[in-house]
Amino acid sequence: MKANTAIGIAGAIGCLLFAVIMEGGNPAALINIPALLIVIGGTSMATFASSSMEQMKRLPTLYKKAFSGSDLDARAAIATMVGLADKARREGLLALENELDGLPDEYSRKGIQLVIDGTDSDLVRTILQSELDGMMGRHRANAKFFATAGGFAPTLGILGTVLSLVHVLENLSSPRTLGHSIAGAFLATLYGVGSANIIFLPVSNKLKELSTEEVLYRELLLEGVLSIQAGENPRILADRLSTFLPPGDRKAKATAAAAAEQAPDAEPAEAAAA
Repeated sequence: MKANTAIGIAGAIGCLLFAVIMEGGNPAALINIPALLIVIGGTSMATFASSSMEQMKRLPTLYKKAFSGSDLDARAAIATMVGLADKARREGLLALENELDGLPDEYSRKGIQLVIDGTDSDLVRTILQSELDGMMGRHRANAKFFATAGGFAPTLGILGTVLSLVHVLENLSSPRTLGHSIAGAFLATLYGVGSANIIFLPVSNKLKELSTEEVLYRELLLEGVLSIQAGENPRILADRLSTFLPPGDRKAKATAAAAAEQAPDAEPAEAAAA
């Protein structure tokens, strides 16, 4: 499910609010603007101090990516690579130039273009691997950004609580307001621990998962491009690339392939019966 991150975060917040209501509390009592300013503002600035302006500018994109999930289709990529391998064996590598615009991503287009241009296979691997390494580095930085925020938020929450308690101790002469003031003081800790464990760290982990998935996808494409350049048999290529799929998907793929092979044999029998 693509939206599992958004659903999980919303569900966790919903569970907390429902628990407050069950205990007879009022969710509106959890709103404390000074505590929010300390935790959210302080965490944002501390994280900004640990990263860069460019990283901050990418925040909306990173949240969108984490919440929308991945649309990579490894099975479709395998089918594409096998189709290209078959065409290259029948018509030659130059025939693949007509297929470039139909490829699903820039990475595979770049690889096939290098093959068409007659680039040495070692150089093709080096170029595509360098691009893959660069992508992995960017992804690590993105996930680390949210992990850093998840580390600062609880500390800023405790800091906010301490500051509020100092203010409470300065006003011990008003016992009627002590309970409300102490409760408000601990809201900063709630915001800090809650934002770290419900938002920042889950988003960081999601970005790591998406990165792992995309790295595996690009490694599949890399092997496919090199196999096409080497003139590998399409059937063997399909079997080799299927190792990138989970076992369940491999079984489904094998069943579909077996059904496709049996289909032509059934037609003559039906014709004979007619």
